[in-house]
Amino acid sequence: MQVTGMDYDVVGKYADNFARLSETFKRVSKVLQAAIAILRASAFMGSFGSAALARYLSGIKPHIDRLAATCAEFESDLRVAIRTHQEADAAAAGEVR
Repeated sequence: MQVTGMDYDVVGKYADNFARLSETFKRVSKVLQAAIAILRASAFMGSFGSAALARYLSGIKPHIDRLAATCAEFESDLRVAIRTHQEADAAAAGEVR
């Protein structure tokens, strides 16, 4: 018989870390969006380097958004794994042989 175990506190801390990372990436994305808007306005006023920098940051932002979504998904998956494992432990406890 194979035994599977999980340290719920450790896995929960990993989930918390992924949640924090997701929030951090979301904040970075908002800051990038603001910087892009400012740079585009500067480019409109005649600063040509601003247009290139805005285009560069616009290329980075989708990657940051995907990282935020991936971290949020990992956090959710870990929470589901903890809950599922706890439910399986509780069900198995009722089947003591």
